[in-house]
Amino acid sequence: MFTICNDSHSDFILLGFSDKPYLEKTLFWVILIFYCLTITGNLVIILISLKDPKLHSPMYYFLSSLSLLDLCFTSSCVPQMLLLWNLKGPAKTIASTGCAIQLYLSLSLGSTECVLLTIMAFDHYVAGCRPLNYTSVMHPSFFKSLGGIAWLCGIGNTLIQGTITLHLPRCGHRHVLNFLCEVPAMINLARFDIHANEVQLFVATLVLLLLPVALILVSYGFIVQAVKKIKSFQAWRKALGTCGSHLLVVSLFFGTSSAIYIQPKRFYGHSQGEFLPLFYTVVTLTLNPLIYTLRNKDMKGALRRMLRIEQNS
Repeated sequence: MFTICNDSHSDFILLGFSDKPYLEKTLFWVILIFYCLTITGNLVIILISLKDPKLHSPMYYFLSSLSLLDLCFTSSCVPQMLLLWNLKGPAKTIASTGCAIQLYLSLSLGSTECVLLTIMAFDHYVAGCRPLNYTSVMHPSFFKSLGGIAWLCGIGNTLIQGTITLHLPRCGHRHVLNFLCEVPAMINLARFDIHANEVQLFVATLVLLLLPVALILVSYGFIVQAVKKIKSFQAWRKALGTCGSHLLVVSLFFGTSSAIYIQPKRFYGHSQGEFLPLFYTVVTLTLNPLIYTLRNKDMKGALRRMLRIEQNS
């Protein structure tokens, strides 16, 4: 027997932190500060990578691409949350078109970042395990092609997964247990057996989350074996500093993303719908530029040179 659903409403209600009104004003200012720090930190990395000739290498090309992704990713949800007063004011609605745009943007950027972080691990593997062949392997046309592949994978996953999610019959249900439109929260609105959709989401998670993590761990396993043979303390320190920053970013991003996307619908609770997306869309993306600049000797040196030039001019 078929159920006729009424999905005529043109907007969704983003519940977010509506059950915790005492947090809304504080969260508004905290998130605004974090967002400004994210924008500033990532713009600095992009600017330094473009202007300093010493950073014109595959590693910093991927790092600036990651910063661009983080800029776009956080901007796809945080301004809407702040400017439309989703935390501060009573109106917590978003039009269906705006929700679809937000879902497509955040999903494509997040998927692209999963692949890009894996490519960065491959770049570190070549630099650490095949240093003599690094220039011939990571030549400009090849590493730029890898960057393009990351975008294609992200967009391809979004066209499939996002379109399927948006076409689920909601039967008039429009209360989203989140402060943004993303796949798990939107699947949670469906009012029929969504086992097939959960399987599809789980397969996509395997391909874009768990498989990249496995490849990254394998890459660093080879790097550890190569580093053991190095007797120079400076080489050890440089390798561990570069790889440590990347591993820390990987742990933050994949850890929170996996916690959200692996769980089935019935475990997608209200508290998880609030705080986990808030952490990886705001906090994690603020920490990324700090991790890469504070732990990267070349980046700190380039920043000092740029500041010195600005002062002299």
